[in-house]
Amino acid sequence: MSTRRRTPAPPREELLAAAMEMIAERGLEKLTMAALGREVGMSSGHLLYYFRTKDELLLQTLEWSEGRLGAERGRLLARPVPARARLDAYVDLYVPDGHRDPHWTLWLEVWNRSQNADDDARDRQAAIEGAWHRDLVALLAEGVSRGEFRRVDPDRFAARLRALLDGFSIHVAIGLRGTDRAQVLGHVREFLDQNLLADGRTRPGSSADHDCDE
Repeated sequence: MSTRRRTPAPPREELLAAAMEMIAERGLEKLTMAALGREVGMSSGHLLYYFRTKDELLLQTLEWSEGRLGAERGRLLARPVPARARLDAYVDLYVPDGHRDPHWTLWLEVWNRSQNADDDARDRQAAIEGAWHRDLVALLAEGVSRGEFRRVDPDRFAARLRALLDGFSIHVAIGLRGTDRAQVLGHVREFLDQNLLADGRTRPGSSADHDCDE
């Protein structure tokens, strides 16, 4: 009697990468357990064994995506360049690429569902935010210690800057008319020039600099 061979399940990272690719190509509304199962050759029941619920699938996919962004963020912040250049890189990485940016689409959905999430899920979401915040605080503290930045409280300034970035980023991610990535980056650069540079002056070529010349 022949033994039926079972197809091995893809590694968890492959499942999460497939989920992220589906969000990027088809939109979040098309990501269902059944659709993901067809994509990777698994039954929706088997996927439920891995993730239990769609909420857990979305959160794990976000954690996987954040892990990749965290590695890129670490590389950018470790470069031997002035703190302001690294801060610009941080902002550039933070702000969505454009309307329906898959990472931000997923981020918004996970946070929307977090109203009914359990303590474990909330702790994991807070860990995601905490990593961005700690890296920004450390960068600001370095810039202050080196005299590049004004003597701001790094933790308080980081909280305010990230609130600004979140608000602008949501506008970009949902495609709010009149707001695009280039405009957002310009607004943030102007805010940093006016509130963070040690000498209180804007950098050459900034929009605030042009405004002062008028």
